Amino acid sequence: MYSIRPNLVIGFHGCDETLRDAVILGKTELKPSTNKYDWLGNGIYFWENNSARAFEFIHELYKNPRRGKPKIKKPSVLGAVFSLGNCFDLLDNKYLDVLKDSYSILETAAKTQNIKLPENKSISTSKDLLLRYLDCSVIEKLHEKIGKKTFDSVRGVFFEGDPLYPNAGFTEKNHIQIAIRNPNCIKGYFIPRTLNDKYRRV
Repeated sequence: MYSIRPNLVIGFHGCDETLRDAVILGKTELKPSTNKYDWLGNGIYFWENNSARAFEFIHELYKNPRRGKPKIKKPSVLGAVFSLGNCFDLLDNKYLDVLKDSYSILETAAKTQNIKLPENKSISTSKDLLLRYLDCSVIEKLHEKIGKKTFDSVRGVFFEGDPLYPNAGFTEKNHIQIAIRNPNCIKGYFIPRTLNDKYRRV
């Protein structure tokens, strides 16, 4: 009854400046990410209301290029306004239960076929599970089971990075990520403005 999210959301996508400008001018569209380690499965990824985190992410890719991926020449951020539509929202208990069931299905299939389940992995010395092979497989199994066109988006909250202070429950890179599966959810793009310090923040 409450699975449709009618409100508009602002999100930010880190990318090279040339791609940002091409999307703004309508010369191209953002393509869904289909990496096997994507945190929320296949989709066009946005940081919800967090342009700073989007820039931080793309700047990390600029400094540490990924093998087989286009090199970032000038880190930039693209803003977007979108609806979530029928959202598989992992901040909602009922979807967490559905995801748990999807894991059970994947686990049973792996045992039946005598294959090993994918694993979430960290990179280098990071404590965070940055390569989410298992989570991606569980989410994609869910979409496969119920029909790929059922959900328009997937939304999740992540606690990433070091604690903000000793014994903190908050980390340096807490964020909400959204994967848009239905591109019709995206209503428009914009180039984020800089703050005018002569006026108060609103």
